[in-house]
Amino acid sequence: MKQRTLGKTGYSVSEIGLGTWQLGGDFGPVGDETASKILDAANAQGVNFWDTADVYGGGLSESRIGGHAKGADVKVATKLGRSSALFPDKYTKDGLRESLVGSARRLGVSKLDLAQLHCVPTAVMRDGKIFDWMDELQAEGLVAYYGASVETVEEALMCLEHDGVASLQIIFNILRQDAAKELLPQAGEQNVGIIVRLPLASGLLSGKYDKNTQFDPSDHRNYNQDGAAFSVGETFSGIPFERGVELVQELKGLAPQNVPLAQVALRWVLDHPQVSSVIAGVSKPEQIADNVAASERGSLFPALMGQMAEWYEREVKPTIRGSV
Repeated sequence: MKQRTLGKTGYSVSEIGLGTWQLGGDFGPVGDETASKILDAANAQGVNFWDTADVYGGGLSESRIGGHAKGADVKVATKLGRSSALFPDKYTKDGLRESLVGSARRLGVSKLDLAQLHCVPTAVMRDGKIFDWMDELQAEGLVAYYGASVETVEEALMCLEHDGVASLQIIFNILRQDAAKELLPQAGEQNVGIIVRLPLASGLLSGKYDKNTQFDPSDHRNYNQDGAAFSVGETFSGIPFERGVELVQELKGLAPQNVPLAQVALRWVLDHPQVSSVIAGVSKPEQIADNVAASERGSLFPALMGQMAEWYEREVKPTIRGSV
């Protein structure tokens, strides 16, 4: 597995990381045995960067990782700030500390490798005190490094104003390309690591869905298609599902015909050098090998990248709901 440096942390992390939202059951039920096999497969494939959050399954994802990661050479990034104790307007330094202590306990560590502010309200970030608190909690030794997971380019640029931010986690994929223009170059200049989530746009870019695809009632791709539970951009990158299916069919006409579309999508992200790791969630252990294969593929041709950028501006961006 090829590795890259995660910004100011200096961590050497796998180009393909593991997203573990699904280990909390938020993409449908995942049993303990399946969760264990997924983590085993990630470790065996050299996927050494795992991303979780305190709210994934109410801490279940963290607990599963904590029971598994002790013997593995991995860096675990968690997130805080979306629990009812803090969100949307109850943020305090003591509240953040309590959240970090809880995550460390579930993960079985004394200090967190990386803690990311988890899509906290824009107004809270603009106020700035939350970054000061994270600086202080880092100095206390609760976290080695901290970063932020954000919804929009505007929020990411706001985070870059604070020197303590070591990483940014962003939505970035062929169906959400805006970060490439200003954000990625600026993050690169400031040595801030970029962690990409939703590289497959909630599975749309696997190319396996059609307009009749049904999702489990507990799956956010069912209950959050229109942003009823949280930001609409977190589900199918904010694109209405049926239109997303149509766009993927158009994309297949641009993409190399002899490469699985999911690998094309992951390779597209990795072809941006400022990206440190792409966290891809899986529901089956065997999917990890497919994701890892994207790291071994050669880069896409510049002409193809240009075609995809033009197609995005013309066909995709007008369909996205919410801010990009």
